[in-house]
Amino acid sequence: MKSESTDEIDRRLLDALQHDASESNQSLAERIGISAPTCLRRIRRLREAGWIEREVAILRHDRVGALLTAVVELSLDRQDAASLDAFEQRVVQDDAVQQCYRVSPGPDFVLIVAMRDMAGYQALAQRLFTSDANVRNVKAFFSVKRAKFEPRVPLPGAN
Repeated sequence: MKSESTDEIDRRLLDALQHDASESNQSLAERIGISAPTCLRRIRRLREAGWIEREVAILRHDRVGALLTAVVELSLDRQDAASLDAFEQRVVQDDAVQQCYRVSPGPDFVLIVAMRDMAGYQALAQRLFTSDANVRNVKAFFSVKRAKFEPRVPLPGAN
């Protein structure tokens, strides 16, 4: 976050929205200490400037049937830009892939995937890894407990 593009009030608004984007504009304005119209204008400006990518509801995995979460490390045989881009484009389109990171050093990608059960993971592995001749090595780590899940990005000067 570029400090010259935002001030402390913007950062406090962004931080508050990361905790609960469904809070009413009036309530948010009161909490931040600004008027409701100013709050609305600032949020609109932050959204238009690209600071807010999107607003979503975070669902509980156990309520919707995604009971198995895995962290998957994988390496490709060919690491040229076109091969990395092609693999990335393919995996990010799969609904079971929640997060996709290109990493270095070590594996080429780390994925966070969620599915209903081991059969779901096996189907995912078949369509994304086994069927791709460029995938060299896959290591999956299955979650036995989620101790923390926080999509919030820490912001300096937001507290």
